[in-house]
Amino acid sequence: MEMLNKERIKELNISKEMKTSFLDYAMSVIVSRALPDVRDGLKPVHRRILYSMNESGMHSDKPYKKSARIVGDVMGKYHPHGDSSIYDAMVRMAQPFSYRYMLVDGHGNFGSIDGDGAAAMRYTESRMSKLSMEMLRDINKNTIDYRDNYDGSEREPQVLPSRFPNLLVNGTTGIAVGMATNIPPHNIGEVIDGVLALSHDPELSVSELMEYIKGPDFPTGANILGLSGIRRAYEYGRGSIVMRAKHEIVEHRNGKSTIIITEIPYQVNKSRLIERIADLAKEKKIEGITDLRDESNRNGIRVVIELRKDVNAEVMLNHLYKQTALQTTFSVNMLALVDNQPKVLNLKEALYHYLEHQKVIIVRRTRYDLEKAESRAHILEGYRIALDNIDRIIAIVRGSQTEQEAITNLIDEFALTERQSKAIVDMRLRRLTGLERDKIEKEYQGLLEQIADYKEILGSEERVVQLVREELTDVKERFDDGRRTEIVPSEEFDIEDEDLIPQEDIIITVTSRGYVKRLPVDTYKSQNRGGVGMKGMATYEEDFVEHMIFTSSHDKILVFTNLGKVYKLRGFSFPQFGRNAKGMPLVNLLSLEENEKLNAIIPIKDFTERDYLVFATRNGTVKRTELSLYANIRVNGIKAININDDDELMAVRLTNGEKEVIIGSSDGKLVRFIEEDVRSMGRTATGVRGINLDKDECAVGMDTIQDDDQLVLSISEYGYGKLTPISEYRLSHRGGKGVKTINITDKNGKLVTVRAVTPGEHDLMIVTNKGMVIRTPIEQISITGRATLGVRLINLKDDQFVASAAIIPSEDELEEEIIESTGEEVKKEQVNEIDNIEEEKESNDE
Repeated sequence: MEMLNKERIKELNISKEMKTSFLDYAMSVIVSRALPDVRDGLKPVHRRILYSMNESGMHSDKPYKKSARIVGDVMGKYHPHGDSSIYDAMVRMAQPFSYRYMLVDGHGNFGSIDGDGAAAMRYTESRMSKLSMEMLRDINKNTIDYRDNYDGSEREPQVLPSRFPNLLVNGTTGIAVGMATNIPPHNIGEVIDGVLALSHDPELSVSELMEYIKGPDFPTGANILGLSGIRRAYEYGRGSIVMRAKHEIVEHRNGKSTIIITEIPYQVNKSRLIERIADLAKEKKIEGITDLRDESNRNGIRVVIELRKDVNAEVMLNHLYKQTALQTTFSVNMLALVDNQPKVLNLKEALYHYLEHQKVIIVRRTRYDLEKAESRAHILEGYRIALDNIDRIIAIVRGSQTEQEAITNLIDEFALTERQSKAIVDMRLRRLTGLERDKIEKEYQGLLEQIADYKEILGSEERVVQLVREELTDVKERFDDGRRTEIVPSEEFDIEDEDLIPQEDIIITVTSRGYVKRLPVDTYKSQNRGGVGMKGMATYEEDFVEHMIFTSSHDKILVFTNLGKVYKLRGFSFPQFGRNAKGMPLVNLLSLEENEKLNAIIPIKDFTERDYLVFATRNGTVKRTELSLYANIRVNGIKAININDDDELMAVRLTNGEKEVIIGSSDGKLVRFIEEDVRSMGRTATGVRGINLDKDECAVGMDTIQDDDQLVLSISEYGYGKLTPISEYRLSHRGGKGVKTINITDKNGKLVTVRAVTPGEHDLMIVTNKGMVIRTPIEQISITGRATLGVRLINLKDDQFVASAAIIPSEDELEEEIIESTGEEVKKEQVNEIDNIEEEKESNDE
């Protein structure tokens, strides 16, 4: 006995054995448990669940079955790792907040976004979702390979056909040994568009593919800040994506504000998020929250945060973003199995491997269909011979003693194969009718066409790719539901290579309440003066557009506030929205103080010592400072001008040190002086008097003169305006009261702004307090003397008034049709006639 035990004992190097055993274990976890296959995007447990449900007939159009039954089948046949791991995986596939497109259709309590667990498997019911049917479509047509299960008693698929790119569509999370994967979900329509684009041009770069796949699309919606994290993840397979909750701000008549959270970042537990906010308020780490309620229901998330009257909602949001999960980071690691080897993939590689998988699926399916068609055609050929010789066939069969003898005799007589002969012997008498003969012939001819088509497909890769495109397009049309997650550009999280950002002319708008956005300049069509304008920006009640500048997406934008501070952004940092969108609060881009708002924006291409900035305040103060002093601006901004307590910054202009300056006052006066009258001062200086104002007056506009051919544009609050030659304004010294630039009456109202313009080079864009915009060529405005009323520039209705005006480069061509206040289209030839009538009428009024 002792000798037997000694013979069984082997001496091993423990270090070598531990190394070998651990590597075997690690590879088992990597390949057989934790990582998804690049082709179907599934880990083994998910693949086994879907396959088992399909084999058991639990399709999307069949009744639900108990989850316990499904778990039992999967565990007994394919996945011997415990029922909890199987049920947990199945539950996640049925949760609308976990999967972008659910693969399991659950019935019962499958948990909540608050972290509540699902009910026990004996209580819940499940079946395949409609989309998961596409994961297994064509699986019975020899499209994939099978392998033995854990005990060799069953066969399971190595991969599913996956007729849509599930790896990117639903993403995945997995922790293996020494490595992990974390792939975000995407919009199915965008991913399929990316696959289609790659199928047309295999040389597409990741940047070009990003024109189709904008970025992750999370099931919980929310916002993604910046493109740089997405780009790094797509280029290199690893990156960090910043997610931020979506919110609404409701301002009440009593001055209080309420923040309503409507969407939260992916994988954030809502209940814990609310607890965190409550703890911060209780510990006075965040002050100003008076009430916190969770009003979420089956229609969506609604977390209500009520604030004190003196609390700025945007500032409060910034505190919450920094200290709670309202803003989180998704660390992308696109690790998947390629030929059973773990590999970090970029976007193009992930799409390429999926596309190649689909080509294989189409080829294998076509071969299967071809074999079936040829087999059936072979039988039909035998039927045709039998029908042509039916009397002789019957005689042979009647004269045979056994079935096998009849089969043999038929083979000898008509040179049939054994399969054909057996089919003829088994043929029913009803197949001898004339109608059945026609059916057999029709079926045979159809099969010949199919066989020819199948052979053509197998002989042409282009046909294979075309089939992949058609079937992917079909899936997209049936399941694409639009993007949920919005991608918002961000200066803080969007450190981009400028070469990767398209350079384009843009218009940046800012409302009085600090909502900003950018739009391509061609969004606004030119209209004739006097039109009603088109909607240029949706605004909240009592909000209106204050600033609008024309610039380039690559320009540096100096943002000056009413408190005299300056911040620096880039043109592409401003979020791009649609024409009717409200935009994003500026406080989300800049670290503004309470009661601080944007007051002037200046686009800068280069900081040079030869250029200056000229400042003007509401109280008529002016200051001139070298531009180079503003080249280095901190994230939190720097002081641009020292502002007195009863004053605020009104306008800023970029000059070359040799220009003239004009300043207009609200009572219609204008002063003109040379720039050198204001000596160059330091960055934090207060400045000197620019215009002498009466008690109830304020400065309303400041501009610089480019040349003597320019005209002064004066615009009043009720939509009247005019052009006046600059020569009619005498050159004086700074600090004077100025001369009249427009006749102020009850009809046209106070002066709103003055600008220096050049007809033919500039267009005027007027914005009302209701957010209406009209773009008019400068040459359409009448040139009159200083002391005139002006002509109507925009047809104001109800309680509208002019809020701001911007001067932008003119369009190359005017639109052929314009829209008048009636909403009817008027031919361009009629425009001059309409203008003449209006000008004559307005001249009579004057």
